Parts: sequence; structure tokens; C-alpha cells
Amino acid sequence: MLEVTKSFAGRELRIESGRFAKQAAGSAVVQYGDTMVLVAITAANKFSSLPFFPLTVEYKEKTYAAGKFPGGFIKREGRPAESEILTARIIDRSIRPLFPKSFQNEVQVFAYVISTDQENGADVVALNGASVALALSSVPWGGPVAGVRIGRVDGEFVMNPTFEQLEQSDLDMFVAGNAQSIQMVEGGSLELSEEEIADSLAFAQKGLAEVVALQNELIEQASTAKMEWVKNEAPEELTARVNDLAAERVKTSLNLAEKSERSKALEELRQEIKTQVAEEFPEEADRIGSEFDQLVSTTMRSQILETGERIDGRDADTVRDITCEVGLIPRTHGSALFTRGQTQALVTTTLGTVADEQRLDSIDRREQTSKSFMLHYNFPSFSVGEVRPIRGVSRREVGHGNLAERALQALLPPYDEFPYTVRVVSEILESNGSSSMATVCGGSLALMDAGVSIKSPCAGVAMGLIKEGDKVAILTDILGTEDHLGDMDFKVAGTRNGITSIQMDIKIDGLDLALLKEALEKARVARLHILDVMAETLAQARDDLSDYAPRIITVQVNPERIGEIIGPKGKTIRGIQEQTGAEVNIDDSGVVTISSISGTAGEEARRIIEGLIEEPEIGKIYEGVVKSTTQFGAFVEILPGTEGLLHISELQHERTEKTEDVVKKGDTVKVKLLAVDDRGKMKLSRKALLEKS
Repeated sequence: MLEVTKSFAGRELRIESGRFAKQAAGSAVVQYGDTMVLVAITAANKFSSLPFFPLTVEYKEKTYAAGKFPGGFIKREGRPAESEILTARIIDRSIRPLFPKSFQNEVQVFAYVISTDQENGADVVALNGASVALALSSVPWGGPVAGVRIGRVDGEFVMNPTFEQLEQSDLDMFVAGNAQSIQMVEGGSLELSEEEIADSLAFAQKGLAEVVALQNELIEQASTAKMEWVKNEAPEELTARVNDLAAERVKTSLNLAEKSERSKALEELRQEIKTQVAEEFPEEADRIGSEFDQLVSTTMRSQILETGERIDGRDADTVRDITCEVGLIPRTHGSALFTRGQTQALVTTTLGTVADEQRLDSIDRREQTSKSFMLHYNFPSFSVGEVRPIRGVSRREVGHGNLAERALQALLPPYDEFPYTVRVVSEILESNGSSSMATVCGGSLALMDAGVSIKSPCAGVAMGLIKEGDKVAILTDILGTEDHLGDMDFKVAGTRNGITSIQMDIKIDGLDLALLKEALEKARVARLHILDVMAETLAQARDDLSDYAPRIITVQVNPERIGEIIGPKGKTIRGIQEQTGAEVNIDDSGVVTISSISGTAGEEARRIIEGLIEEPEIGKIYEGVVKSTTQFGAFVEILPGTEGLLHISELQHERTEKTEDVVKKGDTVKVKLLAVDDRGKMKLSRKALLEKS
């Protein structure tokens, strides 16, 4: 068994291999604090004919790791939760660029969280485990790569902050890379500047260098033979023939203005070339399509680097034309249609109550938590003109939705000021690059249209990169083709004041900080331009909520008085809801949330609840109902469930012969509370409110 240990960011980081999962192609266990992740690698021994590298990453949080049972009726882990999908995507995006370009054997990465101390995040541990397991496996791979999380507490950067520290942090950034370059970035901040984000990446790289060095210390102790595999390379004669036949026509087709025309022309040319070249190279028929695709990639990249002109005619820094509409759907609480070029997002906002919150069951928390803001992103096949089956929410949709959710969540008003559950849904109706950033822009407009007073409008833009040797072009607002054939997809969202969400994926071995800083600055300029266009449609939140949105009132009560509001077996609270039509929820801290479509219903429910918990105040005037009469006076309910004696002598200044001569059962009467004795009995007076005749 191989093992290395190092103190890193104040906790022990331990990596081992050779004890678990020995039949896998490679395996490792990484422990940080008491959080442990087991990673195992498997690989097929044959070449896959799929048109992409078939890498699969499975990340699973075992509930036994936290000493818990799975929730629900079936006490077994089921489909991955969103948090697990997001971590699997982070691992995939960090390791995928480091496989050889022509390696096409299927590879699977399994990461199991087998212990959690509920202080240290398992996602960082899992990526480092995947790196070690791959490096020790028989799979060809260009790692190692490390992962760290960066926070910032009281203005100071923190390496691998604990969950408690993250709650106080204005930055949460997951960074993958090595000592020389950054491979992947995923995170958000509370409007930090581009300079501060760049500083956080520089800080992260110091930690990455330490973790990579520790990984290498273990890897160097092993002597793993790499598997034999065949490079999928076409004969030079085939490549030359495809280029001779198609080069000029590819250039012409690539530069057609409309995406649909461009796609149609390239596909028709692709089929024509495949048919023609297959007659000359029948034994290489399966390779012709990929050679054509490579020619398209080379043509596009060369055009940008040599002329500075992109395939839709823009220069490197221009943002496509933008149009915005709001309030276009009558019954939603807020809506917006954001269109940038051929990317279009229809985004809606729905406001709900505490009952609409999403309950979360996580191994990272001891107690069940809830979520009051959700952003759901949908990418139907018609948005790109394709026909494909609908099979539920994809990992891509989960990832894009999370990116946009993080961008907007940082700007929501505090819950105690705006106690609503908020759901934003983005329907992508057209897509040609950066639909997640269109979701951010449309989401910002939809929230403001719903009357949600976000701190500041938010916009996002996707940056691209073309890099060949020393030639580099950074592209603003990339097209789908530039994303597919380029070297980087760098999404930056934020306000005029700073960045709220950021995500970077690359297809090369890594980027240095200088290029990242340049991309951040170009993204800032583009973001300000987009915000200017959005402001022409809606610059700030509407003053009023939709007529169809619930009205919410919150009342803070003494937690010890909660039982009085609920009543025996919930009788009192049910009575309030039936009487007023409002919905009433109470949490353990004593916050009572009253929601209703009608504002008057909510106010009536509040009046009743406040009456239930109100303490009688000597000298205060009350309007109460006579509950019963006696020979010596009447009992008046001045507060719900609280009665006092209105003595016959206190009914009026004149002598009263009979109580019923002045008040009867069921009458409403104004009285003044004169005194409360040691036993809590109250003395009321009607006479004190009357003038002497």
C-alpha cells in the first residue's frame, strides 16, 4: 500500500492507494480531516466509434458517510441529487482535457464519499482522488491535476474553507489546475471586482502547486504500465484529398450569416465529400466525416487568428444585437424574453410562500435544510432545430441552471425583508451560444418585473479563446460553433459593481493568469454594454407585485407562545385559516408567516394572531365581546381567550339595577383595563370612557 500525508490549510491531507478496489484499472482514497472519498477508474480495452471521447464520471454521496439513513420510503440511495451531478461535472471538466486527443477508449470514474466530517467539502477531495487514481491507472492521461476551494472572510483569502467559514465568506470558488496553469473554475461571489477574482485565482494556484506536489510524491512510488492503444489517425493522403476537395467551399459555407443556412450548407457538403472520397478510399470510409469536421475546425480557427473576423462577420469584441421584453405573459408573477443574436430565453418568476420551499437532505449538514430560491433551466431540442427523445433533466441543464442561479441569488433581498420563496424558470427557445448567460439576463429582468427588489440588475456573457502556439484571440459573446471548435468557454455574470458567478472550461492543457485577467476585463466591458441595453427596457424592480402573487406578512412571536397560536391538535390555527382564507405557517424560532392573495385576509389573520399572544396592558382601551352576564356584571373577552370582569358598578356613572339594562351577551363594548390582581383577574370599566352627564 502506498501512502503520503501532508498538513494542508490547517488540516491533514492523506492520499493512499493499494488497499481498496484493487481490480479497478486504478484507485485511490483521499482523506481531508475526517472526510474520505474512494475513487476507482475503469477503462475499456477497445476503441469506441463514438464521435466524442466517452468519459463518464459518477459521484455518489453515501448517506452512511454521515451516519444517516437515506430519506424517503426506499432506504437506499437513488438517482443523483443536483449537488452530486454538479460535482460530477466539475470532476469531468477538470480531467477531460488531459486525455490524449486521439484516445477513444471508454473510461469511467467512480467517486464514493465514504466518510464526511460535515466540515470539509467532499467535492475537492473527490477531484484530487480522481487525479491520483487516473495517474496510477493503466489509462493514458496527462495529469496530475489538483482542486482547491477558495473563500474570503473579512477580506482575507482562505484555502479550503470549512462550511462554517463559507457562511461568512463573500467568495466561493472551486479551482482546478496545477503549478503552471488553471484548468477549470466554478464559483460565485458577492460582487467582487475582476481584480479581486484574479487575485483569488493566483492564491488558488499556490495551493494547487502544493497538492500536485503531494500527488506526485505518491505517484512516483508506483510503476504502473499504461495500456496499449491505437491512435485514430487518418492516412495523410485521405486528409489531403478532403482538404483539396472541400477547403474553399468550407470557408464559404462557414461564413454564411444565418446559423440554419450555415449548418445546412456544411452538412450537405459533408455528405457530398463523404460520398465522393469513399469511392477513392473505401477502406477509410468511417474516417472521412471526422476529417471533414477537422477541416471545418481548422478553417474557422485560422480565419479568426489571421484576419480577426469571425464567421458571423463580427470582430473579437462585439456583442450580438440584443432585444428585451418584459411582462409579456399575463398570469405569471414576472416574465421576460431576452434575445441575443440567435439565442433566446423566455424566463418567468413565480413567488410562493414558505410552504413552497425545497427541502434538502444532505450529508454535509446535520439537520435538514431548505431552499427558498430556485432557478430551473430547460433546453428543449427544438431550440437547436433537432429531433430527439425527452428523457428528463440532463446534467447539462442542471449545471447551466446552477450557474445562473448562483449569479442571481447573491442579489436577492434578505429573507426577513422579502419572505417569499422564489422560482425562476428559463425556457431556451433558440440557442446559438451562451444560453446560460441569456438565462441570467432574462432572469434578472423577470425578477424585476415580478417586483423583487434585487440589489442590482445582473447580466452575463460567455468568452471564448482560439490559441495556436503564440497566436491568441479572446472572443466576446461566442457562438455555438466557436464554443464547440474553440479552446475555452469562460462564462462571467455580474452587476455593474462586480462578479456574482463565474465558470471556465478549457480544452487545452491549461491557461495562465495573464490570459484569464484579459478575458475577465473584456467580459466586464461586454457586461456593462448588455446592462445598458437591458436598462432601456427595465432599469429597476417594479414598485408593486403582480395581482396574482401572494401577499406575505411576517410576525415575530415569543417561541413559548407558539402553542397558543396552534391550539390543541391545530384547532386554533386551522380556525384562523378557515375564517380569513389566509395560509399561516410557524417555524420553531417564532416567525409566523401569513400569506394570502387578498391583502385584507392577511391583515385579518395578523390581527387575530397578535390578539392571541398580546399581553393585557393596564390603562389600555379594548373593544371586546360580552361573553356572559351575571347579577354583578359582565365578562368581556378583550383579547382572544382572555376575559375580564366588567363589574356592574363600572357599566355607567348612573346606578345600574340590572346588567342586561346596559349590555347583553354578544354585544361589542369598549372598555378600559383598570387593574390586574395577583391571580391574573382583570378589572374592566366602561364608565371610565363615558363623560359624566
